Order: sequence, then structure tokens, then C-alpha cells
Amino acid sequence: MPPWADAVLVPVISLLLAFAISAVVILLIGESPWAALKVMVTGALGSSYGWGFTLYYATNFIFTGLAVSVAYHAGLFNIGGEGQAAMGGLGVALVLLAVPWPHWALALPAAMVGASAFGALWALIPAWLQARRGSHIVITTIMFNFIAAALLNYVLVNILRPVGSMDPASARFPQAAHLPKLGEIAASLGFAWGKNTPANVTLFIALGACVLVWLLIWRTRLGYEIRAFGRSEKAALYAGISPTRITVVAMLISGGLAGLMAINNVMGESERLVLNAVEGAGFIGIAVALMGRNHPFGILLAALLFGFLYQGGGELALWTTIPRELITVIQALVILFTGALDNLVRMPLERLWLNRGRG
Repeated sequence: MPPWADAVLVPVISLLLAFAISAVVILLIGESPWAALKVMVTGALGSSYGWGFTLYYATNFIFTGLAVSVAYHAGLFNIGGEGQAAMGGLGVALVLLAVPWPHWALALPAAMVGASAFGALWALIPAWLQARRGSHIVITTIMFNFIAAALLNYVLVNILRPVGSMDPASARFPQAAHLPKLGEIAASLGFAWGKNTPANVTLFIALGACVLVWLLIWRTRLGYEIRAFGRSEKAALYAGISPTRITVVAMLISGGLAGLMAINNVMGESERLVLNAVEGAGFIGIAVALMGRNHPFGILLAALLFGFLYQGGGELALWTTIPRELITVIQALVILFTGALDNLVRMPLERLWLNRGRG
């Protein structure tokens, strides 16, 4: 099967199958699939307001998808994006609350350092346990998600919560550190776009991260070592590549990327650290990476799709009688068909191409 079919045809057919089953479920509960699709498309893509939210969600998923993909290329399955992004939020909050930043352009690089450092350090422990003690990275990263949630809860309630406040959240960041929203940038250029939406300049950082990850994985020696180790640990060891170094470095990069997500949701949207700021984006990043074939461009497209599903799903729950839980079902079906049941589509296509080659 040609590479383009594996990269494009398999995900598209998997997606269509997921949507077809979703349509059957919507029919069974007495609603019109066509009307539901129309509400989702109109709500997510039919206005600059919808696009603003779709791009905001997509920005989150780009970071977590890239985080999963870097670890995946090293043969590691990082399930801990949720915890690493949460700890990245803590890094952002500490940096922004510790210094009276005079301008967001100065605060942003410092917050990026704080977010990526906290995310990377949170991934370092499972990486070290995998490299030096043989602990399975999937188990340890899952458990570290729970530890991160508990630690963040304690810090917000007992340390960062302002005096007199009952809300388990940090104080608001200084006004000067607020990131410009895309709607504000559009207004400064003289046209109205995305008013009252949370999409902000972090989107451009996410796009830059896609380019940097592509350069890292396919254009650097470290990227070659990561891919070689991911393909065959024994061959990499024979070539002089240290398994311990690659495991730790790949997980540090992965955790740092997951932590950078906090720039979008903590610094850009809520402008303070709140409980459950990640909202499941760490887990969605797994599906985004799988659907995007662990390539930055594919991850960008998959993140836009899941951004559409998030925003369109919210509109569906708002304007129809379809329960919000069904949106989760649709997302789960997309994940199921593009990830776990990938071979359901690939194997018949491979046989089709094989028969064509023989003919």
C-alpha cells in the first residue's frame, strides 16, 4: 500500500466509519443525524466565534499530541500528558505570580520556561524508573496523573489560594501578563473576528512547535537516535545509542511539550491556575497523535478535527436534546476506529492493493 494511502486514506475511512456508527446511535435516540451534523458544523466552523473556540481547543491538542508523538518515536507510550500539563500550569502560575511582569511579551518566554520545565520534571521520574529500574512507562505515567491532580489540589487549597477566598484557585495574574486574544489582534488590524473567544497567540507557538518537532525528529542526530531506539532497542544499542539517555531525553521533551499546553489554558484563557484546567486534553492527545500518524502535520490536522468535535459537541448539547454524553461517545468512536481498530481498515486496503499489483 502506498504511503499516501496509509497516511490519508486509512484515517479518513476510519473517521467515516466512526461518524456512520454515531449517526446510527443518534437515529436510535430519535434525532436526525443530518440536523446534528449541521448544528456541529455551524457551531464550530460557521462563524468566527465558533472558529475561535475550535482553534483554542486545537491548540491544546497540538501540544499534547506532539508530546505523545515524541515519546512514541522512542518506543515509549506516554499516558501522563494530563499530569504533565497540570504541572506545567503550576510552573506558569509560580512564574507569573512571583514577578510583577511589565509586559506580556516578557512574561510569555518566562512562563514557557516554567511550563516546560515543570512538565519535563514531572515526566523525568517515570522516565528514570523505566530506564534504570524497568518500571513500565504506561503504568507509572498513569499513576503520576493521579499524583499530579492530588498535589495540585493541595497546592491550590493550602498555598496558592488568596486569603479570604473559598475558590481553590490561584490569584489572577497581573493584567500586563495577559496574552492577547486573536480577536483583540484582529480588532487592532481593523476587522472583527473571534470576539469573546479564548483563542490567543499561543496558537502561533503551537504551530512553531510542530515545525520544531519535525526538525528534531527528522533532521537532527538526536531525532535519528530516538527513531532508531524506537524501532529496535537492540540495534540501537549495537550502534552505540544509550537506552537510558534516549529514554530520559525523549520523555523530558515529551513532558516539556505537554507542560507548554498550560500557556494556552492557564495563562491565555483562565488567566489564573484553577483545578482541572487540563480538562482531559492530555488523554485526547493520545488519540490526536495516533490519528496524525505521529507526524506533526498529521497531528495539526487531527487536533483541528478534535477541536471541531469539542466545540461542535458543545453546540450540539446546547441547541438539541442530544445528551452531552453522546458527544463523548462520538469522540470515543473516533478514538476507537483511528487507534485501536486501525487494522480493521488497513488490512482490507492492503489486500486490495496487493490484488491490484498482481493483476
